[in-house]
Amino acid sequence: MHTPKKLAAALLAATLLSLPAVAADKAPAKAAAVATVNGVAIPQNVFDTFYAEQKSQGMADSDDLKNAVREELIRRELLLQEAKKSAVAKDPTVVAQVELARQAVLIRAFIQDYVRRNPISEAQLKAEYDVLKSQISGTEYKARHILVDKEEEAKTIVGNLKKGGKFEELAKQSKDPGSKDNGGDLGWSAASNYVPPFAEAVSKLEKGKFTETPVKTQFGWHVILLEDSRPLEAPPFDALKPQLEQRANQQLVQRMVEELRAKAKVN
Repeated sequence: MHTPKKLAAALLAATLLSLPAVAADKAPAKAAAVATVNGVAIPQNVFDTFYAEQKSQGMADSDDLKNAVREELIRRELLLQEAKKSAVAKDPTVVAQVELARQAVLIRAFIQDYVRRNPISEAQLKAEYDVLKSQISGTEYKARHILVDKEEEAKTIVGNLKKGGKFEELAKQSKDPGSKDNGGDLGWSAASNYVPPFAEAVSKLEKGKFTETPVKTQFGWHVILLEDSRPLEAPPFDALKPQLEQRANQQLVQRMVEELRAKAKVN
């Protein structure tokens, strides 16, 4: 069961991960207006921010996009004006949703600014990588399997393999949709990624051998072929760097929040 503090930490981490960065090519322009709708100005900086967000999502910089953004902001302003005059503007649920949205924007901007002002060094990331790397040990296996419902079916497959049948061809009768069309190929994986009976069988096989006794798991009956094995190694630093940086930033923000919480007076 999650404690309130752990749940709050999870919610904060989700906020940090899910909210997109504030997209802008330059500092907001002075408060000029791109349009006026029933006397209400649409500021240039609102246009700039919305336009930058569209480009960050893959839209090409063009006059057509600028016109489309301007028109969208005009439509939004029209709807906003009507919404403010309607009963929904005073609905407690709507008011709360608006407040939560306002909080999210401010918190997002603050967190992003805090992370920028407290960058994670390359040395810190490499130290984290070394810790992770030291925890990785064991063997990974390149295996194939054929999965069927009944033990007799599996035994028949074993018999066909002993007679010289090709594993890749026999795998077409497997009920595993993720591997049957690839000759039963499961790729490289550590034994810990398999269910225990499967993992135990794989770890005992010699290279190029298959299980002559079918292996039963909760999924059915397996015939397993071990193609190769190798020492388990950590991915290179550069491959893991984005995840390491993301996790380090989460921890940075969490520590900051915990310090604020410890100093706060909460009744």
